Amino acid sequence: MKRTLKIIGIVFAVILLAVIALPFLINVNSFRPKLESELSAALGRQVKVGNLSLSILSGSVSAEDLSISDDPSFSKDPFIRAKALKVGVEVMPLILSKTLHVTDITLDKPEIFLLRDAAGKWNFSSLGGKSEPAVKPAAEPSASTPNLSVSKLDVKDGRVSVNRANSSIKPHVYDNVNIGVRDFSLTSKFPFTITADLPAGGSAKLEGKAGPIDSSDVSASPLEAQVQIKGLDLTASGFVEPSTGIAGVVGFDGTLNSDGKLARTGGTLKADKLKLAVKGSPAGRPVEVKYATDYDMLKQSGTLTQGDVSLGKALAKLTGTYQSQGESTILNMKLNADAMPVDDLQAMLPALGVILPSGSKLQGGTLSVNVGIAGPVDKLIITGPIRLAQTKLAGFNLASKMSAISALTGSQTGSDTSIQNLSTDARVAPEGVRTQNINLTIPALGTVTGDGTISPGGALNYKMNASLSGGAVTGLTQLAGIGGKGGSVPFFIQGTTSDPKFMPDVKGMVGSQLKGGLGGLLGGTTTTGKNPSGNSPVDALTGLFGKKKKQ
Repeated sequence: MKRTLKIIGIVFAVILLAVIALPFLINVNSFRPKLESELSAALGRQVKVGNLSLSILSGSVSAEDLSISDDPSFSKDPFIRAKALKVGVEVMPLILSKTLHVTDITLDKPEIFLLRDAAGKWNFSSLGGKSEPAVKPAAEPSASTPNLSVSKLDVKDGRVSVNRANSSIKPHVYDNVNIGVRDFSLTSKFPFTITADLPAGGSAKLEGKAGPIDSSDVSASPLEAQVQIKGLDLTASGFVEPSTGIAGVVGFDGTLNSDGKLARTGGTLKADKLKLAVKGSPAGRPVEVKYATDYDMLKQSGTLTQGDVSLGKALAKLTGTYQSQGESTILNMKLNADAMPVDDLQAMLPALGVILPSGSKLQGGTLSVNVGIAGPVDKLIITGPIRLAQTKLAGFNLASKMSAISALTGSQTGSDTSIQNLSTDARVAPEGVRTQNINLTIPALGTVTGDGTISPGGALNYKMNASLSGGAVTGLTQLAGIGGKGGSVPFFIQGTTSDPKFMPDVKGMVGSQLKGGLGGLLGGTTTTGKNPSGNSPVDALTGLFGKKKKQ
């Protein structure tokens, strides 16, 4: 027994010595030119690896450095660089015949630089391609693309930088990037998993299948994947320019499918603290969007086939097209919503830059819109009809704000202002808001019509007419000749959206029915053609509204 144990010990020691000695007996660096050559041929890029070392126990060859050159039309700097490369190899062929059979590749903490030009082409598109002469001899056959095939391909703790070619803008940087590929081959479909930390926080995960690799354009290779994105800060991450006014934290759960020419994506997007206007503030509740879109990768244009935007019980449908043009995206879309509950929309008004009079809010009723959205994302123009029905502007006493008008009409609206109907044709653009064909029905007052504008800073400039009816036609209005059946009182709205100012249009009054009705009663001319008081109708009306005529 002792002799047997001694023999076993000797054999084990010999094997151990052989394992220790083999790395020194095999000059693994002699395989470096072959490894560089095969990788360069497979990728169509120059590949450089540093000093190699062999580990018999793990069956791997390690390199101190790795660099893969970029497409020269994009950059002279490396496309990928890594401090360490580990290549799994079959040990017996390496020992017996000194042939290198690669089984797996692992990149440790690599830096990957992705660039995209104005035409939409990526710097990785030419990976795997071979440069060929413009005209080949007729008898010369096409060289087949070398096939790199490994059972495992891993990227661990990488950093990916994404930017536009020849751009001075700050790149989007993804940290802690981990990529796992199994049964990788350039000529067949293979499974993959990608996880990464998003710029400015959040995470992303893609899991699916890709391939076979398109040898003429890697970005055109077929792909199918499940996509999960959490906590993407639109502005801080650089995905949306601050100049657009769009901001928020977004999550996404959906699918991505591409045949290399047409990419289809769809799923559910949820946005917290959403802001859609430069002067806006974050929405008070999350917005959910169920969408589906087709994107033509060659034309860089797409169609939004479904865009169901919901905020509580409020639902709007967004459809249309979008087109990438350089660093800008051009939209041509329609937003349609019928009878959305105002109470659910209240939290979204700040995000749209809508500022109500201080201390007030909308309660009850419905909002309907049918607008077009066109132009670059940072300079959108929104046009179309908007209708508000059966709502109330709580905390806003219209009578007190329209003191000059109410003094004439005797109307009282109370501390809240009920709105039976408000319709207008709106145009929202970077230079401000223009509303035409305003038709506002307030039961306590009558019908108000007119047009006006709101500047980007919120300044109001409106010329309106109040057609009085019901209880509003009392007192002076009847004496003025407007009569019990109603009449028209012109006025202006100035000030700001948070503090509107209602001012009488005195000249407009004098030029209307009031001129004849109040001319004599308020110091106008007598039947003899003389004015005993010396006051004109304008002077009288100005005094009525508590204002003095300038001398």
